Amino acid sequence: MGEIAATAAAIKEYDKAQSALQELQSLLKSSDKELRELAEDDVEPTHQTIQKAETDLKSSLVPVHPFAHLPCLIEIRPGAGGDEAGLFAGDLLRMYEGYCARVGLRTSLLKHETGDEIGGGTGAHLQEAILEVDSPGAYGILRCEAGVHRVQRVPATETKGRTHTSAVSVLVLPSVPNDSGGEGGENSFNDPKSDYYVNSSDVKTDVMRASGAGGQHVNRTESAVRLTHLPTNTVVAVQESRSQHANREQAWRILRSRIAQMKREEREEELIKLRRGAGAGKVGRENKVRTYNWSQQRVSDHRSGFDLRNLDDVMEGGEALDKIMDSVRVWQAEQEVLGLVAEEEEKAKQSTMNGKK
Repeated sequence: MGEIAATAAAIKEYDKAQSALQELQSLLKSSDKELRELAEDDVEPTHQTIQKAETDLKSSLVPVHPFAHLPCLIEIRPGAGGDEAGLFAGDLLRMYEGYCARVGLRTSLLKHETGDEIGGGTGAHLQEAILEVDSPGAYGILRCEAGVHRVQRVPATETKGRTHTSAVSVLVLPSVPNDSGGEGGENSFNDPKSDYYVNSSDVKTDVMRASGAGGQHVNRTESAVRLTHLPTNTVVAVQESRSQHANREQAWRILRSRIAQMKREEREEELIKLRRGAGAGKVGRENKVRTYNWSQQRVSDHRSGFDLRNLDDVMEGGEALDKIMDSVRVWQAEQEVLGLVAEEEEKAKQSTMNGKK
């Protein structure tokens, strides 16, 4: 009922704005100069209202993502670019932490691995981080951040002032609490039909001594846990806690999230083919989604085409980041609409072919 109400409200707002525009266009032809000037002032805001109503209408027609209500995990890993990619990965982690703190989303670091210290006073580069955003609806808010983020800047270690390009992979996964066993349903760990179901016999468990900082305890106890999902060769290793039990729980949570995302992507593969035929873009983890240009203080999103010159506020997780994310959500809704149209056209085509047999 909520989705129908949203669609009805969007249609009502659109019709209201269209009527207002028609009235303004009539006033523009008035012989009264003062009325014409007032109408001219209102035309542009009315066009903006119509555009917003169109966007809201498109969004209301798209079914809610099945994972939208869930918390999420944000996995950040440096790609091409060496140490500079690791430094930028750390920048992105702080950006998401700042954003979540500002909008009231709870976060905690499940994994934070760094490499050796880098010269120039820049500190250690990030090798991998997993940020848990433990608030309902976090996946729906942050799934627009998945993809490859590219940075263009002069590294602190660059002596000749040359601009380097580096990349960082951001993966956003749906997450459910470890106690979501239940009696079945889409989030159940025990229901083989659930996206979160993982057969324990398919998982190899290794325990080992943790490595890195942590004092004598690190080398004395086998607290680190590594899980390998044999059918997909998905590997999760966790050593953040001194407790092997806690690390095992976190590893299983991350593994279930990754497997759930894989299952969802497999189901969507046929839809992706249809959407390509309809001119829709693919939303994939391997796609370059955004570029951060330091010298121009510019951030460009390659999906929505949105571009702004307020890089500092973006990197702090400020309102400028909201604007970029909002533009991507609009783009995602447009892609979903194209996908729905492609589905219906394919169904009609198949129905026609079956009728001719």
